[in-house]
Amino acid sequence: MKILYFAWMRQRIGSSAETIDLPGDVNTVNDLVDWLVGRGENYGQAFTKREVIRAAVNQEYVRFDHPVSNDDEIAFFPPVTGG
Repeated sequence: MKILYFAWMRQRIGSSAETIDLPGDVNTVNDLVDWLVGRGENYGQAFTKREVIRAAVNQEYVRFDHPVSNDDEIAFFPPVTGG
């Protein structure tokens, strides 16, 4: 699975992308976030306000209850403002 992080999420995690083997007990985007948060404080800080973060699976925005598989590309976006 490829995971992409954008904007301040990338800064907090310290990486713009990573490739992982999906753990067997991770079935949804929400499960993935829970697993990532367990990997370290930097992930916990990035996902502190989970309710404002958007997720995309294979370049389509999804809700956090959306299923994921090892072949997916997951992207996480913080809220953005324009001007």
